[in-house]
Amino acid sequence: MKKKIALLLVAAMTVSSLVACGSSAAEEPAAATEEAPAEDAAPAEDASAEEEEPAEDAAPAADGEVVTVGFAQVGHESDWRAANTKNYQDTFSAENGYELSFVDCDNDHAVQIETVRGFIEQELDYICIAPIQSAGWDTVLQEAQDAGIPVLIVDRAVDADESLYTTALGCDMIAEGEAAGNWLTEYLDGADANILVIEGSVGASATLGRTEGFNNIVAKNSNWTVLDSQSGDFTQAGGQEVMESFIKTYGAGNFNVVVCQNDNEAYGAMDAMDAAGITYGVDGDVQIISFDATHDGLQYTLDGKITCNVECNPLQAGFAEQVIKKLEAGEEVDKWTLVEDSAFVAPGIESQYATTMSQEVLDGRAY
Repeated sequence: MKKKIALLLVAAMTVSSLVACGSSAAEEPAAATEEAPAEDAAPAEDASAEEEEPAEDAAPAADGEVVTVGFAQVGHESDWRAANTKNYQDTFSAENGYELSFVDCDNDHAVQIETVRGFIEQELDYICIAPIQSAGWDTVLQEAQDAGIPVLIVDRAVDADESLYTTALGCDMIAEGEAAGNWLTEYLDGADANILVIEGSVGASATLGRTEGFNNIVAKNSNWTVLDSQSGDFTQAGGQEVMESFIKTYGAGNFNVVVCQNDNEAYGAMDAMDAAGITYGVDGDVQIISFDATHDGLQYTLDGKITCNVECNPLQAGFAEQVIKKLEAGEEVDKWTLVEDSAFVAPGIESQYATTMSQEVLDGRAY
């Protein structure tokens, strides 16, 4: 039976406009928008999909009732996150038969836990969580289960018993890290690599997965050295600060690869290298690998400034809606749904692991 909720009860958490989340137009690095993450979940073999599936019905509730959905979003730290938020707001709209309670948790784990508790108290029909941290979820997930509310873990993973949530969906972050490493192996073709890594937010599953995946490939290359690895918190400011520290510590000419775990960190790293007179990109002394493949990130890839950019698809709300429709119909759902990714390389580079960027490819992107 649907849980009926008065509009006044959810007024404090109604769908809000995305504040400070808009994706900026492609500019020089100093003007680029800050950060961009997304995160991992250990992939299973239950199901996979390459594109977001369109909604089949305008009103998913068979009896015509509005379906209430709570979404506890990570924050607004990046271009990727802005696109992901908008996708959820567009999908779970009143026109499509939903009432969305959206909360930007501003990268505060404690706030996110309390947000989920608020959704439980409101007796919403479904709860979607994009977890800021992977740990610390058992208690509140048990509370949701006790209340009979299905929970969808989206984008990132949680370190919790799978029985405590209904399903999880997102990209495979370990595979993304391995894709970056495999491409670099191919590109360097036996040459030495002195690598600096700007990680994402501490404890985020995207950070953990991308780091693990890339390190899996580093271990196979005896002439690769990871000089240092520090968190840039998935932000442009963080990426710039870490890169400036790296330059002071190691000096120009002593590293030839910089791995940034999202596009916004890459923009900050470029700012720092510009200021230090260090050249980067396909014609430079340093090759930049980035993640997320947002529009601006791919513009820099097309321009040859980012040599390789590994995608993390933010358009995931359609997968969540398909799960909810199945649950509404009383059907079983897979425990894990994989949102597949691609990788892109600068013009003039051919790779078995990535698509060569072109204006046509960029124009065809939905985000």
